[in-house]
Amino acid sequence: MRSAEETRDTTLAEESWESPQTPETGGPSSGARKGSLLASKLVRYLTMPLILAAVCVGLYLWVGSLELDSIEQRSLNREVITEKVIRHLEITAVATLVVVLLAVTAGVILTRPVMRKVAPYIAAVASTGQGVPAIGVLVLSAILLDQFGFKAAVAALVIYAFLPVLRNTMVGIRQVDPSVIESGRGMGMTKTAVLFQIELPLAVPIMLAGIRTALIIVVGTATLATFINAGGMGDIINTGIKTSREPILITGSLLTAVLALGIDYLAGIAEDVLKPRGL
Repeated sequence: MRSAEETRDTTLAEESWESPQTPETGGPSSGARKGSLLASKLVRYLTMPLILAAVCVGLYLWVGSLELDSIEQRSLNREVITEKVIRHLEITAVATLVVVLLAVTAGVILTRPVMRKVAPYIAAVASTGQGVPAIGVLVLSAILLDQFGFKAAVAALVIYAFLPVLRNTMVGIRQVDPSVIESGRGMGMTKTAVLFQIELPLAVPIMLAGIRTALIIVVGTATLATFINAGGMGDIINTGIKTSREPILITGSLLTAVLALGIDYLAGIAEDVLKPRGL
């Protein structure tokens, strides 16, 4: 007969063999958790497009059920709406690209030791762009450039959206642990190599948040570009206000909101993809 101790060891071994593996060993529990994370990510990525598509379909059915007069028909047709959307996207894309190039470069320069004493003053000057109402910045830009239209709108939007990218670039670089920088220097890396291989990669998450904020500011403010003859979705909204046509006004407002939310959604995906792993 086996002793009591041998019987207990055999029982424990059988229980250990039959019990499911823990997440640490990569067993079924780990697979279930990965599946749950994947499902939640899919829900998060698919919810917004479905909502925006439902809004567009509902708007299309509502407008189609109305008897539009000649003014409404001229404003609410595929050619006009497509033209205004493309123009709005052009203004947004060019202004955001210029903001990123200028603000990131300025943020890097202002975090260098030589410029740190004057950095607060330059940042204060940059913040004045958002202190002035957006319509005022647009009109002043058109007057200073002595022309109305696309270029004046882009210049005004660059001024208005400059601060978030500049501030987040400076904050992102300054939050890098000095010991990490010293380690790189100790390994023989040059200052330029430290900047591009250590500081900027570690600052990317905060910088992306600033770029996303600037992008949303540009998308929303670009509707006011209609007042300096730059086009965009603001033309449809302005037409609805001037002619007192609710279908035109509602269509322009909803499409502008859909456009802004769609761009914010795409910016969020880009932020997730571009963010370095492990940060």
